[in-house]
Amino acid sequence: MSICFNENEKIFTIQTKNSTYQMKVDMFDFLLHLYYGTKIENGNMDYLLPKADVGFSGTPWEAQDRTFSLDFLPQEFSSCGIGDYRINSINLIEENGCNAFEPRYVGHSIKKGVKEIKGMPYIYDENDNAETLEIYLKDNVTNLEVTLNYTVFYDMDIIARSTTFKNNSNNTVKLNKIMSATLDINHCDLQMIHFHGRHAMERNFERNNIPHGITSISSKRGTSSHHHNPSIILCENDTNENHGNCYGISLVYSGNFLIEVEREQFEQIRTNVGINPENFEYHINKGDVFETPQVLFTFSNNGFSKLSQNFHNAIRNNICRGKYKLERRPILINNWEATYFNFDDDKIIKIAKQASDLGIEMFVLDDGWFGKRDDDNSGLGDWFVNTNKIKIGLPKLVEEINKMGMKFGLWFEPEMISYDSDLYRKNPDWAVKIPNRNPNKSRNQLVLDMTREDVREYLFNRMTDILDSANIEYVKWDMNRSICDAFSALLPKDRQGEFYHRYVLGLYDLLEKLVSRYPDLLIEGCSGGGGRFDIAMMYYSPQIWCSDNTDAIERLSIQYGSSFIYPISTVGSHVSAIPNHQTGRTTSIDTRAVVAMSGSFGYEMDLNLISDEEKQKVKEQIKTYKELQPIIHNGLYYRLSQPEVDNYTAWQFVSKDKTETLLNVVVTKVCANKMYINIKLKGLDENKNYVVNDKIYAGSVLMNAGLIIKNPIGDYPSYQFHIKEYKN
Repeated sequence: MSICFNENEKIFTIQTKNSTYQMKVDMFDFLLHLYYGTKIENGNMDYLLPKADVGFSGTPWEAQDRTFSLDFLPQEFSSCGIGDYRINSINLIEENGCNAFEPRYVGHSIKKGVKEIKGMPYIYDENDNAETLEIYLKDNVTNLEVTLNYTVFYDMDIIARSTTFKNNSNNTVKLNKIMSATLDINHCDLQMIHFHGRHAMERNFERNNIPHGITSISSKRGTSSHHHNPSIILCENDTNENHGNCYGISLVYSGNFLIEVEREQFEQIRTNVGINPENFEYHINKGDVFETPQVLFTFSNNGFSKLSQNFHNAIRNNICRGKYKLERRPILINNWEATYFNFDDDKIIKIAKQASDLGIEMFVLDDGWFGKRDDDNSGLGDWFVNTNKIKIGLPKLVEEINKMGMKFGLWFEPEMISYDSDLYRKNPDWAVKIPNRNPNKSRNQLVLDMTREDVREYLFNRMTDILDSANIEYVKWDMNRSICDAFSALLPKDRQGEFYHRYVLGLYDLLEKLVSRYPDLLIEGCSGGGGRFDIAMMYYSPQIWCSDNTDAIERLSIQYGSSFIYPISTVGSHVSAIPNHQTGRTTSIDTRAVVAMSGSFGYEMDLNLISDEEKQKVKEQIKTYKELQPIIHNGLYYRLSQPEVDNYTAWQFVSKDKTETLLNVVVTKVCANKMYINIKLKGLDENKNYVVNDKIYAGSVLMNAGLIIKNPIGDYPSYQFHIKEYKN
């Protein structure tokens, strides 16, 4: 079993293949954290609990020992208002106005299977390998209960955590904060890695020492956001890709979030992860339950590569669902950068015909096919085909493209409504806006109130009418603004603080209905590119448009940061036109393809406009990607460089049996009079021999001595080596 409870010592021990997690019920029934780290067999780590008589750190009423204080003891779920002055796991207001909550252990259960979370994504288990520990905590004065849930995937080194709050009192409780998980670590030599950014430059890697006080990353934009990804890594100072201890933490949630890290007076580190408490207030009536989103934890004592591989494996196999979770996705072409809003069916068919001739497998019609939609100022919400553009009708257009041997996909932005739309004129109260205030505009659009069942029903009916009208096998689901002016016309005034979370639940509800009705439909998530690139969305869409920035050189940094948490199979990445539409940069079609192949591959251009030589290269790229896709999507991923340090970016995929590997290199700064670049590979079998450009190298040589790239020249030269085991 991966979970055991020592009745005599009241110690819970969770074991995964390479890690141990341990906690203890103490003499006063507080649940204290003991250890999370490298696997330890049969160890009792309660000797690690700090004991001291510390000024201004009080003790619980029944404790006679002044060396016992919740103000410095590591806890699994920290209290509020009763003497722990660090960041807390919960904040609530009782009927009498009091905000105290004192969680005491009252029981537990160990169950086979996973913890399912109603209405939200969660890590699932098709092979019946997971176990779940539920620990029940209760405030004995108010009778309020919290259940701490730990779902354990032994072989994957994954622990999924969440919290369930139940109101067993006789009164309504206002819940102002409840974290999905708290992690207390009792040593201080830790750094924090997070992934910041902005629209068109998401998930930039940043590593900092953890200072005294509170460090936080968050979103209050209604989505997980371009600006801070809901994931962090805690690591020791000397941890790198190959060695050292590190903790990966990623929230399975698509809305407002908070990750806060406190280094306190005794150098201990506390981390809280969950829904952002700002603009959050939930009324929990007698007998009601509130479930938090899940957090995935993983630990590696072999550096960042192993940590990332743990996440990749779990997300790819136990978060993503449907036909395309592991199957190769069609190589697609999207017309957006080729036409923007200026197209008709003749132009679309011309682009599709050329793409089909070159071997592309799916055509995606992007924004502008519906309503009155000639720019981004109108039409959202009016999901009816614009017959001025699609004169032959959508079913006929799809039929024509299917005849070319291509699948067909369609862009939607379901969560939005334009001022200039028939839907807004008919149902202005469906838009998110505060009464008697002029709302904040973004692209002259507002947000539809996804908390409302009638709004979701309208969207479901309109989308299914379109999807049922033709052979549409792909949907690009976009969301192009942040949410503010939070207010729902249907929520009572004392429950407006529930809006943001109810919005996310409404989004999940609509997506779940669609994937249930169309199990073979491929949904690609998008929010202005990577503005909602999180594990929860991958539960519905196994790939997400990584960024609206299609510049290959900028994508190197974006895809580098993304790779720490997210599998390459989830990254939507395309070869786009040059000069690039975001940066004006010109790079070769070879380099653009090498970068775009590290994801779900496609093109974002009019292929009629490229040279015959480039058309031939497109054919070769498609053939190459089809051959390489299994190792790209399912192989072990290694980062071989640091974009902010090295003059090149290199990354590698290795098959699980170590019989083949794919090495990719893009030189980002070519230097004069430089003899060579030396790339040391990873993950190979040191006892196998491998063929590289008709030469034979031992795996130990490639990993320790390296592979030489001689005298790179030109603008952003790239290299791709498909290396296979040499067999006599």
